[in-house]
Amino acid sequence: MSEFALECKNLVKRYGSKEALKGIDLSFKKGNIIGLLGPNGSGKTTFIKICAGLLKQTEGSIVIDEKNIGLETKAIISYLPERTYFEDSMTVIDAIKFFETFYSDFQCEKALDMLKNLDIDVNMKFKKMSKGTKEKVQLIMVMSRKAKIYFLDEPIAGVDPAARDYVINTIINNYDENAAVVISTHLISDIENILDDVVFIKNGEIVLNDNVDRIREKSGTSIDSLFREVFKC
Repeated sequence: MSEFALECKNLVKRYGSKEALKGIDLSFKKGNIIGLLGPNGSGKTTFIKICAGLLKQTEGSIVIDEKNIGLETKAIISYLPERTYFEDSMTVIDAIKFFETFYSDFQCEKALDMLKNLDIDVNMKFKKMSKGTKEKVQLIMVMSRKAKIYFLDEPIAGVDPAARDYVINTIINNYDENAAVVISTHLISDIENILDDVVFIKNGEIVLNDNVDRIREKSGTSIDSLFREVFKC
């Protein structure tokens, strides 16, 4: 059994003459939380969508839990997109039923417990919710699956600072130790303390891929500070 939840080799994605990903080689260990970090347009979302089976790579290979990307991997990947995808007319209980129907690993009781902790009414319609509440509900749905790898695209961007701790705790307390969590975000200081590894991506290329403690030891600075230095932001 492989120690890696994901391995990709020479991953390339082209849109016409533009290369969004330029021969990426990556591997994510089971049990680790990985920060996929880079400025807008760097290739983060393209990479995640290819892994989730929503885009097709131009070249290269991706293996998730020792399976090639396809129907089998879609069943073991839990993906939180940057934008909420539930219809405004849906209620929270509708969302639960949707996940129960489509994902055999969805844990209904876990979802209900987390919703109760946030005092979110399961009969509330999405059109009546704030953007932050919608994103909390969607995160709860995603983290209530017993997946092999979780891809979270900007999971704390839409919530107020006071709620970010809850979101972060939801992430770290609700994934299996045999799974990996990949978090794409620009709010690095908020998640730095929960990361095991980080990947810096710029213009479709990996510029840094290492263990967080090793990076801090080598650079003598925080991941957030190093990110600002590397990307001049």
